[in-house]
Amino acid sequence: MTPTSEAELGEAVRQADGPLAIRGGGTRLTGQAGTPLSLAGLRGISLYEPGALTMVAQAGTPLAEVEAALAAENQRLAFEPMDARGLLATGGEPTIGGVFAANTAGPRRVQSGAARDFLLGVRYIDGLGRAIKNGGRVMKNVTGYDLVKLMAGSWGTLGVLSEVSFKVLPRPETEATLRIAVADAGAAVRLLSKALGSPYEVTGAAYDPVQGAALLRIEGFATSVAYRAGELTKLLGAGEVVEVEASAALWAAIRDVAPFHGAPGDVWRLSCKPSQAPALAARLEAEALLFDWGGGLIWARVPEGTDLRARAGDYDGHATLMRAAPDTRSRLGMFQPQLAPLAAIEAGLRAKFDPRGIFNPGLMG
Repeated sequence: MTPTSEAELGEAVRQADGPLAIRGGGTRLTGQAGTPLSLAGLRGISLYEPGALTMVAQAGTPLAEVEAALAAENQRLAFEPMDARGLLATGGEPTIGGVFAANTAGPRRVQSGAARDFLLGVRYIDGLGRAIKNGGRVMKNVTGYDLVKLMAGSWGTLGVLSEVSFKVLPRPETEATLRIAVADAGAAVRLLSKALGSPYEVTGAAYDPVQGAALLRIEGFATSVAYRAGELTKLLGAGEVVEVEASAALWAAIRDVAPFHGAPGDVWRLSCKPSQAPALAARLEAEALLFDWGGGLIWARVPEGTDLRARAGDYDGHATLMRAAPDTRSRLGMFQPQLAPLAAIEAGLRAKFDPRGIFNPGLMG
């Protein structure tokens, strides 16, 4: 099913006699059973006010279309959504609704936050086929903001997004990256933490074990970037400056986990306290690792069928299975199992939003 209006989307949900597998652009397939319900027919930018730093778009609008419109006004999505197609070996094209449904964010999350932090309002279809509006279209009118945030990261399990309104930000004049050689993950995380705790407004903090380097990004006006890069080099005692073109390519590769593209094995995404990252990474015994968010995000590639949650043991965080064969995904589940109290809250929310239990059943619980 590919409805082309919110009314058609509501009717499709009302007429559903079984589970629905919600699809945006088809770039993040989760293996959910059910009749595919595609949002690709709901596309178009409804409102864009560059002066107010806000945009409204239908959920199926391609992300590339949104980014092109913003670039024409020298603006951008500050939370830096990843393109998962290379990592997951999928086709299709990312959509703005999918971005918010997955609450995606790239390296800039350490400074700007995730997608949900920019979401101002939503329209969605609930489990009974009703059109619900929550939040506002501009930053001055964000009634119901908490419910808006609840929809972000719900992966289509609470409702089917039909329209989103969100905040955008100006594109900086330039950027630069400091590359600093480090001995291991422990040294890298200590250095990244020191940089993030400095006053120099770091917008990217990653560690690539293959390069043996900690990577720090600075953005803004050219004079400010040059000054802050110099001060960070003094603070950290080292640093090779990567120029603009190479810097942009480097962070796009980190955002999209490019080192894992085409490589065999399962891919996991672990969120943790940066201070726990070195010891956690060692326990994983992974074939390849990539650290982002100052060590708060670890990408791990392991042999097919590996239960990485068992290897990880106890830590403050969670592990998401991003790429695996269907049998592994079925056996281990995409998302970390919830503790009983949280699972009860989640089940209660889903029962209220989707009383028939037809939206992506089993995906998050």
